[in-house]
Amino acid sequence: MSLLAALLALILVVVIAFVLYKVVKSVTTLIINAVVGVVLLWLINLLDLMSIVGRPDIPINLITVLICAIGGVFGVLITVVLHLLGIPLTL
Repeated sequence: MSLLAALLALILVVVIAFVLYKVVKSVTTLIINAVVGVVLLWLINLLDLMSIVGRPDIPINLITVLICAIGGVFGVLITVVLHLLGIPLTL
């Protein structure tokens, strides 16, 4: 019976290791995506890119940072489009 128990324990350890690997991999990807989004928002304001289309800088506040952190590059695109349309992203 101990051979069967050892085999089941080994299978359980492999399954847990696989699940942990997938979770850590997805969390790492989400963190990288969030950092890229916030850095892009900062770079847009630093390089004054909104003045090219005649708009002021995008305000960096809690809402815009959360949108960019959650959405990443797509969050930055949404923020820029909403800013260009004149929709304020403030509290």
